[in-house]
Formats: sequence, structure tokens, C-alpha cells
Amino acid sequence: MALEKVLQHIDDELDAALARLDGFLRIPSISTDPAYSEDVARAADWLVGTLNDIGFSAERHDTLGHPMVVSPPMGADGPHVKFYGHYDVQPVDPLELWESDPFDPQIIDTPKGKIIRARGTADDKGQLMTFVEACRAWKTVTGTLPIRVSLFFEGEEESGSPSLIPYLEDHKDDLHSDLVLICDTGMVTPETPSIVTMLRGMVSQEVTITGADVDLHSGFFGGTARNPIHVLATALAGLHDETGRVTLPGFYDNVRDVPETVAQQWQDLPFDGDGFLNAVGLSVSAGETGRSVLEQTWARPTAEVNGIWGGYTGDGFKTVIPSKASAKVSFRLVAGQDPDQVAKAFKDHVRAHLPPDCSAAFADFSHAAASSFDISLPAFEKARRVLSEEWGAPAAFVGCGGSIPIAGHFQSLIGTEPMLIGFGQDDDGLHSPNEKYDLRSFHKGMRSWARILDALSE
Repeated sequence: MALEKVLQHIDDELDAALARLDGFLRIPSISTDPAYSEDVARAADWLVGTLNDIGFSAERHDTLGHPMVVSPPMGADGPHVKFYGHYDVQPVDPLELWESDPFDPQIIDTPKGKIIRARGTADDKGQLMTFVEACRAWKTVTGTLPIRVSLFFEGEEESGSPSLIPYLEDHKDDLHSDLVLICDTGMVTPETPSIVTMLRGMVSQEVTITGADVDLHSGFFGGTARNPIHVLATALAGLHDETGRVTLPGFYDNVRDVPETVAQQWQDLPFDGDGFLNAVGLSVSAGETGRSVLEQTWARPTAEVNGIWGGYTGDGFKTVIPSKASAKVSFRLVAGQDPDQVAKAFKDHVRAHLPPDCSAAFADFSHAAASSFDISLPAFEKARRVLSEEWGAPAAFVGCGGSIPIAGHFQSLIGTEPMLIGFGQDDDGLHSPNEKYDLRSFHKGMRSWARILDALSE
């Protein structure tokens, strides 16, 4: 059977795959810092060369920002899947907290097993290479791929993807496929392979309440002048009721519970909600009453205050009534919620709390809708079946509390349904010093993608 030979080849050639990953990780492709622009381009060229060595016809497409790396479909007749990943990485600061050079990859023995430590191992170079190496194995063993596969790699994901939407809009026809595979996620537990089927959206705003023209002496004006900190605190405190629900009118109008079959999968997961909180020094869930921790973090919308300031906050003491008070507020959204409506409802809420002599100003940041994916497509159940076989544990359809905008862009701009499968672990340290990727995740990730390609050919 071809699949068994491919899996054996992956096992036999693990050291060679690690050597190629090592070369990729050594390129400091930090997209947000202009000082590394040549290195980002060098990483794109490295990918082009690697992909063409396998047999893809990959090309580097320059943009006003960093390059895209794309390849047309290659493989046997049948379904066409596109694989997306990003080859840029986060800055490494603070460098002094790294235990080794972030761009000198190290394979290290730990009590939990071997890890690969370097910037970009888990986010996203190591994950990206699990798919590339699975394709290499199929091509080496059989001379082709079991289905048609095209590739799309971005170099700006860690810096806001300024070139992405214009590129997608300009290349809609070229980028269309039957399914887009994205490997930028993780496993819900170290033993539970996971397919992300929903991503939360985001609304983030800054609000500033202004009272008097200048800061005032509290001895002269205390008790008679309006304090903007009081006004702001009252408005923010009113965002939730005593059950943890958000109070904005219409906030839950189109929010639905997860399907019963998915809810049962979540209930069966070996996930310890109390342990999840205990690990960060907490003991009691502060979300909606009656909702599990997984529901609260994956499938329910939230309102959070991310920062607040006003008046004097330096050393010592200064008795002022501040002229201004500000806060940064974000809302995580789920499918059915309109980001623009949520933003408007928040502004209306603040204005409703304004007393005489106070005004409110707002700065809009992110407005992104949530994404949910069609798990009725046969590809989802095929992938879940073979992931379960590879990892020896039932794979689960899961949610993700964060946002991965590319998934929604493929849905709305290209008309292609995404499927998100990743092998990261909670302790990988994404964006942090000493980022790592488990060697087991890299090895079994390659084997998993080999199985999925085979299953999608059925």
C-alpha cells in the first residue's frame, strides 16, 4: 500500500527533514522590522528552491511589502487543495531571556521528550514544513501526489498582513481550490489531535472621556468637578451583568449554541477546566454562568478591558482630578455577530453613561468577523478519522479563542472553505523567548498530513 511506504519513508528520513528545517529556521525572517527585509526575502527564496526541488513550480511574487510564495497545482487528478502557511516570524526581544541563540536551532531533551528550540519553530516554520515534507515523501515514494496540491506562503502574517487582501483580490481565480488547509493551530491536549472549526472575531477600540480642560487640584475642585475616571469606570463596569453576560443591546441576538455532536466531543475531551485556571493562579471562572471553560473560550463572545489609565500614575502622589481618562476595550466575537454593530453598541453604551460636562472620543482598531467552517463536508470527517489513527486517540472538532484572519479571507474573498489542523502545544511559547516545537509534533505532523492527503483522494 502506497501510504504505508510513504509513512515508512517519513520515519526513515526524519533526520534529513530536521536538517532542512534547521536551515529554514536559521533565516531571521522578522517581517515587522525593516532591518530584516533582506532576510525575509531570503526565506522566500529558500522556500521556492525547496519546493521546486520536490517538483512544484513555485515562484516568488513580490508585493509592496514582503513576498508571497505560490505554486500551481501538482499531483494526481481529483480534489484540489491549497495549503497556506507563513514563513515570517516574530521579533526575538527580550533576547537576554533566550537560553540559546534564537536563530541557532537546538534539539533538546526534556522530561516531556525532545524539543526543537528556535524562533519560528511552532509559529509557523515547523508547522509549515510538516506539510511540505509530507508532500516530499509522497513525491519521492510514488512519483506524484495523491491529489492536486497547490501552495501559498505569506511573509507578513506577523506584521498585520498589509499586502494580503490586495493580493487575494488580484489573484482570486489563481488562488481558488476545493479546500484550503491551514497549519497554524495546535492540539487541545498533548494527545488529542484537533481540527479547528470556529475562530472568534475581534472588535478593539480605545475610548477617552474628557471632563475639564486641564487637570484640577482636588483640594479646590474635589466634590464639585466631574472626574472622568469615575465616569469611565462606571461605563466599563456596566458592560457585564451579575451572571457574566455582556449587557450591550443586541449583543447575543444571532449567537447560537454549538451543535450537539460537537458539544459532546468537547465534553468527552480530557480537558481540566479547573487545572487550566489553576495554572495561571486562578480558581474560579468569571465568564457566563452555566458555561464550561471550553465554551467560554471557544464559542462564546466576550468583552474585556485590556488597559486603563488617567490622572497621575508616576512615583509618589499627586492629588489631581484628571482632565481625561482612557481605556482599551476588546470584544471577541462568534459567528453571527456583526463587528460594526458591536462597535456601535459599545459607543452608544459609553455615551449613555456620559453626565453633563463630559465627552467621549473613540479610536477604532480591529474590526474582524468570526469564522465558522462547514464540518458537514466529507473532508472534515475523513481528516478526523485518519488523525485518530495516527495519534491513537479520537480527534476532535474544536474551537479557537483567537483569530486567524486568513481563514475568513479565503471564505469571503476566494470562496474556499478552510480546514485548520495544527500540531502545536500549549507550552510552545509562541511569540515568547525560547519558542519550541515538540519533535513528536514535527514527526507525527508529517505523518498526519501524509494520511490526510491519502484520505482526501478516496
